[in-house]
Amino acid sequence: MAETRRYITKEELEKHNTAGDLWISIQGKIYNVTYWANDHPGGQLPLLSLAGQDVTDAFVAYHPGTAWKYLDKFFTGFYLKDYTVSEVSEDFRKLAAEFSKSGLFEKKGHVVFVTLCLVVMMFCLSVYGVLCSDSRSVRLVCGGLMGLMWIQSGWIGHDSGHYQVMSSRGFNCLVQILSGNCLAGVGIGWWKCNHNAHHIACNSLDYDPDLQHMPFFAVSSKFFSSITSCFYDRKLNFDSVSRFLVSYQHWTFYPVMCLARINLFAQSFLILLSKKKLSTNRGLEFLGLVVFWTWYPLLVSCLPSWGERIIFVVASFSVTGIQHVQFCLNHFSSSVYVGPPSGNNWFEKQTEGTLNISCSPWMDWFHGGLQFQVEHHLFPRLPRCQLRRVSPFIRELCKKHNLPYNIVSFWKANAMTLETLRTAALQARDLTNPVPKNLVWEAVNTHG
Repeated sequence: MAETRRYITKEELEKHNTAGDLWISIQGKIYNVTYWANDHPGGQLPLLSLAGQDVTDAFVAYHPGTAWKYLDKFFTGFYLKDYTVSEVSEDFRKLAAEFSKSGLFEKKGHVVFVTLCLVVMMFCLSVYGVLCSDSRSVRLVCGGLMGLMWIQSGWIGHDSGHYQVMSSRGFNCLVQILSGNCLAGVGIGWWKCNHNAHHIACNSLDYDPDLQHMPFFAVSSKFFSSITSCFYDRKLNFDSVSRFLVSYQHWTFYPVMCLARINLFAQSFLILLSKKKLSTNRGLEFLGLVVFWTWYPLLVSCLPSWGERIIFVVASFSVTGIQHVQFCLNHFSSSVYVGPPSGNNWFEKQTEGTLNISCSPWMDWFHGGLQFQVEHHLFPRLPRCQLRRVSPFIRELCKKHNLPYNIVSFWKANAMTLETLRTAALQARDLTNPVPKNLVWEAVNTHG
């Protein structure tokens, strides 16, 4: 006799949405991943964000074909009643299958090798200039060169976090620690937790940590309600200090971005000192950060005066600020929402919440793959060198389903970001209980 299947409804599945009772659906089959969530390489938060939902599209986007064979041990024996697939999701899965069949996820090209060579070259030149040059101008340039090195090492860390850039998992981990912790002072464990949460809940004000920059920035007036961050597990208070800072955020955006690296340094240590479970080796990460905070201060101390030391640090931080601006351009001016992400509109949310940057192929090194943000968010495992190749297919799919494919120039993206910040800033000033005004306030805001 044919096997009798057991079904549960969508409403019943939604009840299993807590850390202690976490069920998901993939292609209509129900899986209990309650205990696996703690060992999930992508962290617990992505699973919690989509708990009690069908997560097929997210699973397809984030996992290779070899991951399917591990699902059976989590199967509950239940199937989702009235399971259907939208036309958008069906086309998305077909496209993912075609890319996989063509081997695009495995063809990584020579981008990683070239970038690693650039990183080593810039690091050596910067150190050589500081130790061996008697010219102040050369030493200043070396500070900027250090910032460029951090940017390129950041792209390596980003790529290695999404897919295996080296021949083995061990070498991949080594590259992550070297490029992130040792060379840049940014913990790869913190980055993975943060970035995975961002990808799953793209532009959710309370679930996406990449939009949670209170008290300095607020991309939406919805932050004025002091929403609770599901990533940081605390309320993002909108008090008088936040209101004052947000009111000027379109003026302070670039200066703050020049110093944004300080926050990355702090977050890297905070997560290592916390009890939060990491998918990386905590000891190796901590050792890597110790290496950075040994060689960088030592290099700065080799400069002949305190004035030059300060200028060197400011130059390296400011140049790296370009990368922090790039991170913001792709999402600050895009559509936002409040609440958990939905597994049933993966394609729609990723396209609505992202912005591409148009540039010539010779400038791809500068953007590190973020210029194809839509493609990257839909297929995060796709190597950077393949993003331009698949772009026409994504455009066509968006056009077919009447979905946005937002792309503008780098300068236009900056203008859009500033306009978003300005709009929220003016809204912050117009609240019922505004910040006490003074002569400086009145002078700056005479013409709005």
